[in-house]
Amino acid sequence: MKIQECIAIVTGGASGLGEATVRNIVANGGKAAILDLSVENGNRLVEELGPNVVFVKTNVTDEFSLQNALEEVSAKFSGFNAVVNCAGIGNSKKTVSKGKAHDLESFIHVINVNLIGSFNVIRLAAEKMVENIPNDKGERGVIINTASVAAFDGQMGQASYSASKGGIVGMTLPIARDLATHGIRVLTIAPGLFETPLFSTLPEKVIEALGKQVPFPSRLGYPSEYGQLVQSIIENPMLNGETIRLDGAIRMAPR
Repeated sequence: MKIQECIAIVTGGASGLGEATVRNIVANGGKAAILDLSVENGNRLVEELGPNVVFVKTNVTDEFSLQNALEEVSAKFSGFNAVVNCAGIGNSKKTVSKGKAHDLESFIHVINVNLIGSFNVIRLAAEKMVENIPNDKGERGVIINTASVAAFDGQMGQASYSASKGGIVGMTLPIARDLATHGIRVLTIAPGLFETPLFSTLPEKVIEALGKQVPFPSRLGYPSEYGQLVQSIIENPMLNGETIRLDGAIRMAPR
């Protein structure tokens, strides 16, 4: 699929990796729909990037909210042929800390947003994408999920986050096989340490120290580099059913 032909739904598209993805798609001639809870950021991007972008306030864990968003995007752009799942949250709690067990509610919340939310988007978006007219390569669309290196190298306190991201990795191949007969590809990107809003609150010295943990290049990743990989995946029809680490060869230490 050519990037100029791409009409992408980007969850979590109002900031961080999702915003970079939206910017890259639009800059290269495609169209993007931002599905996010941040009205302020979403509207700001629409005003900045122009008519090839639409924002719909969406809760990816809510079926009604998501279905309404997909309908709105379909009406605006006459359908869509790409989905990039960037919506997600983090958490840091040890299994037992100061003699008290990890609360179950926060564990469930992370799983619900990161893993179940991603699958909710996949299943409902795929239902619409199977109706697309295939291009000359037989493609009806592509779905790209966001995991994390924490899926493989989970650190102390990351049980819920690592489980949610490991689940995304685990469902990538079976969903790719499910949708193969429809000409819809499914892949996952597992980023390492990236310059996202999560890191913007940290002191410069802390950011530099984190960057030095990356073998090469020894820095945090740029969100634009995530957007660049999304474009490569969209444009290369042989990429399917795989999780790609985007991490500068980092392997996270226990803490």
